[in-house]
Amino acid sequence: MQTRFVATTTETRGRVVRAIARFGLLAALALLAGCGGRSEESLLVVERPAGGAPPVDMMVVTTRECVPDPGRLFNGERGNTIVNTELKVSIPPVERKPGEVIWPTHTPPDPAREFAVVDRRDHTPESARNWFRAQGTGRALIFVHGFNTRYDDAVFRFAQFVRDSGTTFTPVLFTWPSRGKLVAYNYDRESTNYSRDAFEALLTSAAADPSVKEISILAHSMGTWLTMETLRQMAIRDGRLPAKLHDVILASPDIDGDVFQRQLARIPQPRPRISLFVSRDDRALDVSRLIAGDVDRVGQIDPSVEPWKSMPTKENVHPFDLTATDSVDRLRHGRFADGDIARMIGLKLIAGQSISDQRIGLGERVGGMVSGTLGAVGSTAGAVVAAPLSVIDAGASR
Repeated sequence: MQTRFVATTTETRGRVVRAIARFGLLAALALLAGCGGRSEESLLVVERPAGGAPPVDMMVVTTRECVPDPGRLFNGERGNTIVNTELKVSIPPVERKPGEVIWPTHTPPDPAREFAVVDRRDHTPESARNWFRAQGTGRALIFVHGFNTRYDDAVFRFAQFVRDSGTTFTPVLFTWPSRGKLVAYNYDRESTNYSRDAFEALLTSAAADPSVKEISILAHSMGTWLTMETLRQMAIRDGRLPAKLHDVILASPDIDGDVFQRQLARIPQPRPRISLFVSRDDRALDVSRLIAGDVDRVGQIDPSVEPWKSMPTKENVHPFDLTATDSVDRLRHGRFADGDIARMIGLKLIAGQSISDQRIGLGERVGGMVSGTLGAVGSTAGAVVAAPLSVIDAGASR
């Protein structure tokens, strides 16, 4: 049964007015976020400082265009090949709030005070598989970022997530071409479609590797569209999804609700556990909804009403409503990464348990059981970086 999400004329006018007001808020927050004086060459390899925790070792798979600049590596244009790059990111020993990235402000970066790359190696597909085997975990966590994310943004955010969550999964970042401009929303959206085959190739290769025992996907915002379209494409082609794919986590999904149900219908059971982290007052998705013709996004659904209410038992889709929870994120777009909720999710991931376990409740308090958060895709300023329509033209903000 198809559910319609079209509002009445009065509701539509109200939404448009609110969305325009919030658009102004997003732009203002973006200008504030752009005043930090971030380095344009933040990926220059520097010497690792003595002492401190070991760097975060990740594999970065991208469909972006390479640039002959060792401080940038890739831009926001679409490349003709899939490139695999191993990056080791050093996180400074200075005091840092969970979820915070201390962005490089100098060239070269100062690893004693800022996030910095301390090693970089290019990989072929075979050497990338060897790298994964050497990690020895057998469990891959693939992160797919959202709209308006530069290559270095994605790298440092994911490194922060890996460190703060304490996850034992082997980190793999899939970064697709994003221009990092407010006016490039449609370009970025089409870039996700451009990257579907590459993302499918990554998932297929991982599933076929005997050293990979389990695959989990964490996707945020527009990255959830790329994820669902790729899974749909794989299911249509193969008749099923790989059994090694256990969890698909969609945070603030920027997907049309009707379209999501059609995507889901093409992925047969048994399918991976799909978890939705939603907030009905997500201001960033209000603007995305306006662009989409005033059609609600999955990230704003009410899990207490049909068809969403029945999805845990019927579809193995588990919505988590974060609307009533406190948040330091003024856009309400990164709630899942806030405080106890993030620590609870991180604890389940670390323990290898399903985050769709019915024992999990939004009132569950885990306090200091886990030292970090799941804040790779945003908390406080991070929400501004990753949110749809959250950053004005990158050149102007910098």
